[in-house]
Amino acid sequence: MNFTPLPEKGFYKHYKHDPVGVPYNYMYEVVGIGRNTEEKTLTVLYRPLYKSDWMPPADLQSRPLEMFMGMVQKDGVEVSRFSKITDSALITELEIARKDLYGF
Repeated sequence: MNFTPLPEKGFYKHYKHDPVGVPYNYMYEVVGIGRNTEEKTLTVLYRPLYKSDWMPPADLQSRPLEMFMGMVQKDGVEVSRFSKITDSALITELEIARKDLYGF
C-alpha cells in the first residue's frame, strides 16, 4: 500500500507561478484535508491568494491528495506540483493578501 504524506497547513506555490505575473498568482494557503464521503478519498483544501474569475461563490479549491503532492514536468525537469513557502517575509505578504481577499 502506498502512503502519500499529508501537506502541512500553510502557504504553497504552484509550479505554474510566474514571479512577474499578477501578484501572488498560483500561490495558495492550505487550510486542511477533506475526505470524499462517497469514494473515501482524501483531498487537499486550499484557498487562492489572488483574485480569480470564479470567486465568489467558492473561496476554497480542492485537489486529490496524490495530485497535490505529486510531481510534474516543467522545462524537462521533474518538480513538485506544489512547494511549501518558508520565506518569512513572503509569508507576511501572503497573510496580508489573505486578509485583503477574505477579511481574516
